[in-house]
Amino acid sequence: MSYLYIAQMDIPAEHEALFNRLYDEEHVPQILQVPGCRSCTRYKLDNSSKDGTPKYIAVYEVDSPEVVKSPEWRKAADTGEWAPKIRPHTMNRHHSMYLRIAGPVHAKRK
Repeated sequence: MSYLYIAQMDIPAEHEALFNRLYDEEHVPQILQVPGCRSCTRYKLDNSSKDGTPKYIAVYEVDSPEVVKSPEWRKAADTGEWAPKIRPHTMNRHHSMYLRIAGPVHAKRK
């Protein structure tokens, strides 16, 4: 089975550059070392039909919901500068776990 773990959040503008650098260069590489974590893709909100939608989203493909509850995940998430320099400034945080039920289905082009 395959699951998607979704982490959404906002960060004040004055911390955005450090947020993005540490997320890409430190946080994601640490998390990808956790057994059962297969990939991570990050996105920045372009537009939304709902006010208050978090600006940033990270989509992790994981083997099971237990992966993000593991001691290895917690250790990786707390490693380096992410926890002390970024986490205190994040806001509007949402975390969700999705079970894949179909797909992927790709468009057929002529």
